Formats: sequence, structure tokens, C-alpha cells
Amino acid sequence: MIDSAFMITSFVTLFVIIDPVGLLPVFVALTQGRSDQQRRSIAVRATLTATLILALFTLFGESVLNFVGISMPAFRVAGGVLLFLTALDMLFDRRTKRRHSQGEDVDSSEDDPSIFPIAIPLVAGPGSIATVILLVGQHPGFNGFAAVMGIAVLVLILMLLIFMISGLIERMLGPVGINVVTRLLGMLLAALSVQFVLDGLRDFGFAG
Repeated sequence: MIDSAFMITSFVTLFVIIDPVGLLPVFVALTQGRSDQQRRSIAVRATLTATLILALFTLFGESVLNFVGISMPAFRVAGGVLLFLTALDMLFDRRTKRRHSQGEDVDSSEDDPSIFPIAIPLVAGPGSIATVILLVGQHPGFNGFAAVMGIAVLVLILMLLIFMISGLIERMLGPVGINVVTRLLGMLLAALSVQFVLDGLRDFGFAG
């Protein structure tokens, strides 16, 4: 039985690491000059692609780790450190700048940015992949997979809805509002990442 605390923690962790609000300005920049219909199509393709990638890693991620000889506690510590570095990027606005630089590699007037760079690596990147593997590792089996994947799909649906109304949200929040929300999410992610590290160390017997 999956407890409600795990569900809430999983949702918060995935929402923070995927960061739909922080992705909004990048999505707007990558789809600049396109019609609302084209923006919706790009948003749907990016969401479906990211969902498939996260589902594959949620289902087979731990098996891959076992195959290469990496224990789940070790991955928890490494994943926690990775999430903490992501949190620092969010707090100091480095992730947004990097996302914009990745977005600049794609000419939005000619290419479809839905697969790269939106789905990969902006949504289904190292942080979110590590997160789903860490979460499902806490509840192995079908119930754990269903719970984590259901929460991931919920977060991705919220991201899709935000993308669908990207123009309206952009006008409402403005650059300052988006910046404030990103900083708050970064603080929350930092605390959650430390918890992942402590859980991994506890499995090794280094923490009480």
C-alpha cells in the first residue's frame, strides 16, 4: 500500500525538478512567431515524448543499475547530489540561462523544438530521470511503478496545460513573477535533495 506522504513527496519532487513554471519562458522563446495551434501541437508532442522516456526509466531504471553494479543507496546519494546542484542552478538563475542557451541551438522558425530541446533534455533530463528511479526504488513492484508514473503523468499534464496557456501566464506573472516562483521551487528542491542523500546514507548505515 502506497502511503499519502510518499504520494505528496513524489508530486512535489517531480513538480519542482521538472519545473513547468521555469520552463514557460523557454517554451515561449522556442515557439516565438508560431500560431496558437502550432504551439499546442509542439506542447503535446513534447509531453508525450517526455512521458514515454520517464516511463521507460521508471520501469527499467533499477534493472539497468543492477546490471552495471550500482546499488540503490548509492544512486540515492548520487541522485540527491544531482538534485541539489539543480536546486543551486534554480536559486542562482543558472538553469534558466542554460535552458535559454540550449534553446538557442534550435531555429524555431524552421525546426520543431518539441523533441529537442523541450522533451529532451529540458523535461526528461538527468534530474527527472534520476528522480523517478529514486522514487520507484522506495516502492519496488507494480504498485510503486503505477504510483510514480501516475504522479509523473499528472505533473506533465499540468506542464502541458501551462504550455497551452503560455501567452496568458507570461503576461500575468511577468519576468519578475517567474523569477520569484523559480527561486521558491529551488529552495524546496534543495531540502528534498538533502533528504534523498540522508536516506541513502541511512541505507549504508552512516546516518540514524
